[in-house]
Amino acid sequence: MALTVLSMNELASAWLAKFSVALSDLKMQSLEGLFANECYWRDLVTFTWNIKTAEGRDAIMDMAAAVKAGERGKNWTLKGDAEDSGDGVVEAWFNFETDTCNGVGHLRLRPDGRCWTLFTAAEELKGHPDPSGSHRAEGRPYGAVRGRMAFGKKRAQEKASLGAPDGQQPFAVIVGGGQCGLAIGARLKRMGVPAIIVDKHPRAGDCWRTRYDALHLHDPVFANHLPYIPLPADWPLWPHKDQMADFLEAYVKLLDLNYWASSTCLSANWDDGRKEWAVLVDKAGNQMQLKPKHLILATGLYGGPFVPLLEGQEQFQGDVMHSCEYKNGHKYAGKHAIVVGSNTSAHDIAEDLWEAGAHVTMIQRSATMVTHIDTQLKTVFAGCNDEAQARGITTDKSDLNLATIPFKVMTEQQKHRCKEIREKDAEYYKRLEAVGFRLDFGEDDTANIMQFLRRGNGYYFDTGASELIMNSEVKLAHGDVQGFTPNGVLLRDKSVIGADVVVLATGYRPFKDIVEKFIGTDMAAKLGKVWGLGSNTRGDPGPWEGELCNMWKPTAQEGLWVQGGNLSFSRNYSKYLALQLQARYLGIPTPVYGAPSQRGEEYESGTSGTAPYLGSC
Repeated sequence: MALTVLSMNELASAWLAKFSVALSDLKMQSLEGLFANECYWRDLVTFTWNIKTAEGRDAIMDMAAAVKAGERGKNWTLKGDAEDSGDGVVEAWFNFETDTCNGVGHLRLRPDGRCWTLFTAAEELKGHPDPSGSHRAEGRPYGAVRGRMAFGKKRAQEKASLGAPDGQQPFAVIVGGGQCGLAIGARLKRMGVPAIIVDKHPRAGDCWRTRYDALHLHDPVFANHLPYIPLPADWPLWPHKDQMADFLEAYVKLLDLNYWASSTCLSANWDDGRKEWAVLVDKAGNQMQLKPKHLILATGLYGGPFVPLLEGQEQFQGDVMHSCEYKNGHKYAGKHAIVVGSNTSAHDIAEDLWEAGAHVTMIQRSATMVTHIDTQLKTVFAGCNDEAQARGITTDKSDLNLATIPFKVMTEQQKHRCKEIREKDAEYYKRLEAVGFRLDFGEDDTANIMQFLRRGNGYYFDTGASELIMNSEVKLAHGDVQGFTPNGVLLRDKSVIGADVVVLATGYRPFKDIVEKFIGTDMAAKLGKVWGLGSNTRGDPGPWEGELCNMWKPTAQEGLWVQGGNLSFSRNYSKYLALQLQARYLGIPTPVYGAPSQRGEEYESGTSGTAPYLGSC
């Protein structure tokens, strides 16, 4: 018999009531019985002051007891109507409170009424609502004030004072002013936390502005909004990189962020006695010392470009460049071009060179996951596209929907998606394989989404280059490049391919390579792995932790945080990073459950201690 809305609401409400009672009475046997054999509780900040997924009944019981969820959680109430998501699974949203947070949650119930996935997330700290709408500042209080300082002058003084030797020190310094740094900077400013964004470029947005001319974003416009200010509604589906650059520059101005352009972080040293950082910054040629309590690394997930040392390069008579140096193919019309690599930048550059009239050869060194852009659009972004928004699914709601899915469950979902796209686009893949293109669907057939989450590379969303390869308009070769001849490149098999220009789309060095330049090798090692799930697949060594390694949450180094990801992940999870820092700024106790620890101290509720070391992720 089909479930009615009323019966689903009653089922979800009854589960929440039983859950609340079991937590309050610490009846672990009753609590255990509420969860299915396969079960997950994912918490974003509310109980754990962390980003943490407990997998299985034992882990859930341990977490519930350690964080004293029964004492702290209350007012568990259904939010809206429950829904049947298929296969008899009932999904429901709910509101709840803790001693410090107002929260939102989500649950999925199996047909037997037991919980498959539970999700809890902080919406805001109690007593500190978002300063918008009815909570907005007055701006200019009523009444005349003799000698009133003009708004612009007052704000200029405040900006000049923040970080000055005789002024206020920032609570946080954000290194990196691309979309990741701006997202967390905007969140912190909105929450009243003093922060400075430090970026090496002369203008905000230059991280996009300086990329190759042909670059369009590979995620659709509705997935790329920033916090508080969405991208314009009439922007194209695939925005150009210059549009994104100009938007970021406008974003800094509109939100009045404390943004230091042409500034480089020279060093950052932790003072464990004072519990603060000593951050030396070159600000447009002037060295300044900052003393923040927290340092946020928002430099991206990679280090500098990886440029292989190839023998004989000095004798090559053409041009050689890394893909990060490539601008356009205008000067190579009618000439022979080689692109080394077969991931996103390699395909984009090969297509651009072909459009400019060059004769292009792509050297594929390893197998690549290719997804047609239309297939990617339909199978990944259906939850946030224009149709979803027309149904009332806002960007914030879409972000929450995605966050409710534990990464282990997502892995299984992506296996189904991979099977679906291989069947749907079977002819497309046959054509690619027919010309010798080597395809990679992942070691466990989970396709590009898990490749992104596990190692951040190995894929291409086909915007047209694959058609050129299928039609042999872009030639394909295989193997590693051994070196150069005067007029081309030499492969390991001793074959030579003639070239006038060689673009090395060979990727980037690890994240630690860039940050250890200013935090040092010991601190970078202490931080450990950044990004990846610990899936024990290529590029993502174990152990499995169930969350992205060291992202948006406490790390092994006190006061050190990492903010990153694509525009979607950066937008969503910057909120939870900001809430953790806002609580610390306000002096609210933030006992962390499940955080890496160098000393292995026990978790104590109501203290600022950390849990026993549970791994590097």
